[in-house]
Amino acid sequence: MNLSTNSASATEEIEGSVQGHRDGHGYVLRDDGEKDIYIPANEMRAVLHKDRVKVIVVRHDRRGRPEGRVTEIIERPTKTIIGRLLQESGVWLVAPEDKRYGQDVLIPANATGTAKTGQVVVAELTESPALFGQPVGRITEVLGEVDDAGMEIEIAVRKYDVPHEFSPECLEQAKGLPDKVRAIDRKQRIDLTDVPLVTIDGEDARDFDDAVYCEPAKVGRAKGWRLLVAIADVSHYVRTGSAIDTDAYDRATSVYFPRRVIPMLPEKLSNGLCSLNPEVDRLCMVCDMLVTAKGDVHAYQFYPAVMHSHARFTYTEVAAILSNTRGPEAQRRSARVPDLLNLHGVYQSLLKARQARGAVDFETTETQIVCDDNGRIEKIIPRTRNEAHKLIEEAMLAANVCSADFIAQSGQNGLFRVHDSPSVEKQEVLRNYLKAMAVGMSISDNPRPAEFQAIAQATKDRPDAPQIHTMLLRSMMQAIYTPVNEGHFGLAFEAYTHFTSPIRRYPDLLVHRVIKSELEGKRYRLPVLPTPGEAHAKLAKRLANRVSAPNQAPRKKPAGGAELLAWEAAGLHCSANERRADEASRDVESWLKCKYMREHLGEEFSGTVTAVTTFGIFVTLDAMYVEGLVHITELGGDYFKFDEMRQELRGERSGIRYAIGSRLRVQVSRVDLDGRRIDFRLVQEGGEAQPARSGGGKRDARPQRGTREERSPRDERGRREEASGHRTERPERNPRDAGARQAGDAQPHVEDSNDQAMDAPVSRKDRGSRSKPSLLMPSLPPPSPIEGLKASVRKAATGPKPPSGKPKRKPRR
Repeated sequence: MNLSTNSASATEEIEGSVQGHRDGHGYVLRDDGEKDIYIPANEMRAVLHKDRVKVIVVRHDRRGRPEGRVTEIIERPTKTIIGRLLQESGVWLVAPEDKRYGQDVLIPANATGTAKTGQVVVAELTESPALFGQPVGRITEVLGEVDDAGMEIEIAVRKYDVPHEFSPECLEQAKGLPDKVRAIDRKQRIDLTDVPLVTIDGEDARDFDDAVYCEPAKVGRAKGWRLLVAIADVSHYVRTGSAIDTDAYDRATSVYFPRRVIPMLPEKLSNGLCSLNPEVDRLCMVCDMLVTAKGDVHAYQFYPAVMHSHARFTYTEVAAILSNTRGPEAQRRSARVPDLLNLHGVYQSLLKARQARGAVDFETTETQIVCDDNGRIEKIIPRTRNEAHKLIEEAMLAANVCSADFIAQSGQNGLFRVHDSPSVEKQEVLRNYLKAMAVGMSISDNPRPAEFQAIAQATKDRPDAPQIHTMLLRSMMQAIYTPVNEGHFGLAFEAYTHFTSPIRRYPDLLVHRVIKSELEGKRYRLPVLPTPGEAHAKLAKRLANRVSAPNQAPRKKPAGGAELLAWEAAGLHCSANERRADEASRDVESWLKCKYMREHLGEEFSGTVTAVTTFGIFVTLDAMYVEGLVHITELGGDYFKFDEMRQELRGERSGIRYAIGSRLRVQVSRVDLDGRRIDFRLVQEGGEAQPARSGGGKRDARPQRGTREERSPRDERGRREEASGHRTERPERNPRDAGARQAGDAQPHVEDSNDQAMDAPVSRKDRGSRSKPSLLMPSLPPPSPIEGLKASVRKAATGPKPPSGKPKRKPRR
């Protein structure tokens, strides 16, 4: 489709993807990574959100934004739109649930099917929009009434294109899997059924990826620990290129909603055959480690095994036992108390190493939505991280580091979890902020994680500590999966990957396959994978245009032919789908919170400012942990200016300041369920009232309220991102996400806050005759309960401590 242009002949055409806005405006995300091109409302009539177009820049508007004109629509990826069926003046139409589409879809009277007015439906487009005509479609699916329990999840999985139905081939293949571990499955595996491995998870967990066991051990001549981390061996049942594997790759991750999970694997695997349920035998991959008293992994080995979970613990239960070994919880689990104390001992050692590395560890509040049987929110409570959470977190981190080291030294391709150091722009913003807040400390041109942790520790007792720590966290980047190892900045690891959750993350499954292939003397090769989607392409372009600091080496480019490029594509696919899952989860949580807050319209609450933008301040309520916007027009008649350096709004005449951490009293004034937006009205000003620096008291009151930027606010979906930058992976908030939310995943979720090897003990002849140097230490001795394995294991070598905490290596003979 070509759209006429008048003055575009001498202007270069730029290609990109349309990102729609709620007010009818939009912008085009350029492929070259430059600033977005603003598209006025009249140009948006002929295009839809996600359309791929060519544009020319015709001018710059008063805000300095390049304004474009659409010259050609290259591709229309949108085929279906989810929304509510309405009838206005006898005309049927679907109002899109995603307001970024900007215009309703007309539905002919004979194309409504069985849908009724007000129901949530899926509309398939039959005619594209034009400059003087709306899009036309037909109803293909009726989801139900908007207030039906779980409707918000049904909308989200379609809105974000989350695969939620397994293919018939996948389900048929899952039916053919055994119900329990068979004799043939036990071959070539170490029998650990008499080792008291246990699982430690949340109360509502249904799938158990990992089990742990620890006992005291000698490391050289010093005391140390023997730590076993056993992970479900999903790769034994999910064969490369199979129907189950194809569906798992398409999903790339499980998606978690309140009261519902969209699993990566069929339930027979995720909750049954691969879940390390108590009192049943299960196949696993074991990372067997010797840990020094200082928390360094002195040696490790990987091997396939059969295990038997001796207990299923919850975090709450373990924390209670550790705090009182004579309490009722300890009495009920008396046989396992010594093992839990050993686990706590190795955790304390690993924690010492974490502190010595200077890994970033910011304490932030995460919340949990508690729903009733009808899916409505009963309450929102903070998630507390106790000693049991941290214990599992450190054990998973150790296993992940060993897997990354194993792959790095094997010469095989694999996916690393890479967390870059902060970008040049983020570093500069943080330096300016720390200077403006008179912190007295800053970061270097090539910052290390320890610098961030040192600032956090030095400011933890200041009244504005939450504000400073939030800014430190927002300066972090988001972690990705890639075959090019560049380390994990937040966790301060030279190499890091994900090994511990193959039931719910596809990268972990790939890591298992690479490790097993190396143990068998083979080279793992990726199957032919489906074509990556739009999210992959957008993420790839964004990453390709990251700018390194002047004194940093440029980002490594994959080199190694088609195989390495295939691994890069797999990493981008998994990273993009991880973000898709997070967005869908956040969307559902926002909908639930909005519905919850509709019951509290007009009520007043105390809260804290958690983000500041040009158009207002975001306040999180103390009692409910719900965030809403106090629009800049609700701050009074003063003219407020956004101070980017201090991250605050300051009144020019009054000198009143609203910054992160300010305490306020607000009233719930408006809830937009469709827009996922909660608005507050200021009841009691809590900003710091100080005189304006430039004679603000003598300035004339301005006729307008707010700032100029407020006249065209960005879409509501981007409000929070504009305030805080894109989500980053928080260093290990979720113990199962070892290394990230995440999260962090950065972050926060900033994980989730805000996103946390050696040969198997087989005989030398089973390893095959390879002349390359050994990647592994000699096999470690078995845990004390194991018998009958003398021929397959040997004592750990007692040599000097390897440099940088890396396990010592010895060449194969």
